[in-house]
Amino acid sequence: MSDQGIAGSADTRLPRLPALAPAAAAAGAALDRRLPRRGVFRVFVARRVVQGFFALVCVLLGVQFGRFVEAISRPDGPVPARPPGVEAFLPISGLMGLLDWIYQGAINVIHPAATILLLIFLAMAVLLRKAFCSWVCPIGLISDELARVGRFVFGRTFRPWWPVDVLLRGLKYLLLAFFVWAIVRMSPEQLSAWIYGGYNRVTDIKMYLFFAHLSWTAATVLAALAVLSIVIRGFWCRYLCPYGALLGLFSWISPTRIHRHEDACTQCGYCDRVCPSRLPVSRKATIRSVECTGCLDCVASCPHPGALDVRFGGRPLRPVVFAALLMGLFVAGWSGARVFDLWHNDIPAAEYRLHMQRIDSYSHPR
Repeated sequence: MSDQGIAGSADTRLPRLPALAPAAAAAGAALDRRLPRRGVFRVFVARRVVQGFFALVCVLLGVQFGRFVEAISRPDGPVPARPPGVEAFLPISGLMGLLDWIYQGAINVIHPAATILLLIFLAMAVLLRKAFCSWVCPIGLISDELARVGRFVFGRTFRPWWPVDVLLRGLKYLLLAFFVWAIVRMSPEQLSAWIYGGYNRVTDIKMYLFFAHLSWTAATVLAALAVLSIVIRGFWCRYLCPYGALLGLFSWISPTRIHRHEDACTQCGYCDRVCPSRLPVSRKATIRSVECTGCLDCVASCPHPGALDVRFGGRPLRPVVFAALLMGLFVAGWSGARVFDLWHNDIPAAEYRLHMQRIDSYSHPR
């Protein structure tokens, strides 16, 4: 595998860049023949270890939650513990819970973990940019691997014409605006009634059953998204994910930034080429874009020592420290929620069994 492949590979060919001074061009040509293998490998390993950890957690949560749903589907018998971590897949419930927490002064007992996890991921965005998207989210990992398939099949992934790309990127912000509007327009009483209503109590079960018994329509949509992600790197994440849009807005104030040092940069374009968000890294002194996911591919792939680095509040931050901070933030939030009893919900197994008997009667409130 090439070094570019390890770092994230190219979405497009190298961009045309202004002519370099002869000395810089000669130095760049010499350096461009190789990428810093150790730097690329370290970032790749650090990110894959973190992604692999969270992917494994998601699999274990799915298995445990499946056993829980199967148990409450029976009229009697023991019921294994419901894993609260499954609420990471309920971001809308988490956002509603956060607003309800502000209104009521206390976290709801239906899906408290959804709100806690949302706060943890927002904190990640504020401190470490959209690291959730590139280091934690299993969809991000799947998107990376689908793009790898595209590069294997086509030799590259493709990019829509830039006006189309800009318009498509706006879709995730429109979706986010719709969800936020639908939530904030509710009165505190309406919001509380929704949170404690029947549908929200079983929304995690409904989600599980949706994927466990996938309809042909849903399967077709997922297959289409997969194909599009093979052709266009990160199609869902780049154009349609409202969660990523929300985290991106919070990441704008992050003290973590990619910095380019012009005295060491030859504008070879490697950083532009490997950036999954297609940002013009080689033409910016500092990357503040809400599209930056903090993947560090650009820093790792730069063949010119000292040209690019990631900084936290102006201080250099090593990739391994970046990964440690991210994991530490997650563990601290999770541990704090458990210590202060903000993790498990307050729905007994007997009530879950009653809900399962009429699960098909619950529909999304309008």
